[in-house]
Amino acid sequence: MALISGGGSGHEPLHIGFVGTGMLDAACPGQVFTSPTPDQMLAAAQAVNTGGGVLFVVKNYAGDVMNFEIAAEMLDCPNASVLVNDDVSLPKDHVAGRRGVAGTLVVEKIVGAAAERGADLATCKALGDKVNRATASMGVALSSCTAPALGKPTFELADHEMEMGVGIHGERGQQTLPLASASEIVKQLAAAIDEELKPQKHQPVLLHVNGFGATPAMELYLVYQLALQHWQQRGVKITRSLVGNYTTSLDMAGCSITLTLLDEEMLTLWDAPVHTAALRWGC
Repeated sequence: MALISGGGSGHEPLHIGFVGTGMLDAACPGQVFTSPTPDQMLAAAQAVNTGGGVLFVVKNYAGDVMNFEIAAEMLDCPNASVLVNDDVSLPKDHVAGRRGVAGTLVVEKIVGAAAERGADLATCKALGDKVNRATASMGVALSSCTAPALGKPTFELADHEMEMGVGIHGERGQQTLPLASASEIVKQLAAAIDEELKPQKHQPVLLHVNGFGATPAMELYLVYQLALQHWQQRGVKITRSLVGNYTTSLDMAGCSITLTLLDEEMLTLWDAPVHTAALRWGC
């Protein structure tokens, strides 16, 4: 089975940096913050399909969803899609649904490991949906990003402001708030994730702190430490972690926190060898 993802450029290393052993077989990059075309997706699927079918990992944005659906209809082999919608800054009944953000990496890694081990299309599809349901993310920005075609920030923030609940395309979030301490920021992000996932005591989880492109590693690790303390104090078991700029938004300053509730299968597949440009271990 072949695993394919894609979306607009500007989020690197997502998705192109995750093509390789144990993860994606192909990635389709569009123009900056613009969905790739169905023809791109069709060409990628035809190039990597070895007869076991194709699974598309799709972030929940209107253009991505529409174009991947068109490509799936054009493809003359078994195929399915996993729709990633991990962004809990939006309500479940939002008109366009929740956005797919940094949790996409978690889906791609775990499903990619299963595909590498020979799991079939139906199994990988069910696994991807399970990982998505067990994953929640929330982001905050300290500055906007500057799309090349626009030439200026997509929104303005004063030095004493932050944008809570942002997506990864330079869109505004839930609300503009006074700049707070790192501890207060983590408390707000974690509270939204807790409300969604309701992790229980002793629950093993994956904690992923993702930078939006212009946030130094030192600050990301500070956020990680505060998030670690938040969940450890509640008895949640941080079994695995990942910190860094993986799902970016060009030059945006800020970060997101992603939590995934793990079971034994998901933990084993997360630990499985992966060898890509941006993520590698065990090889």
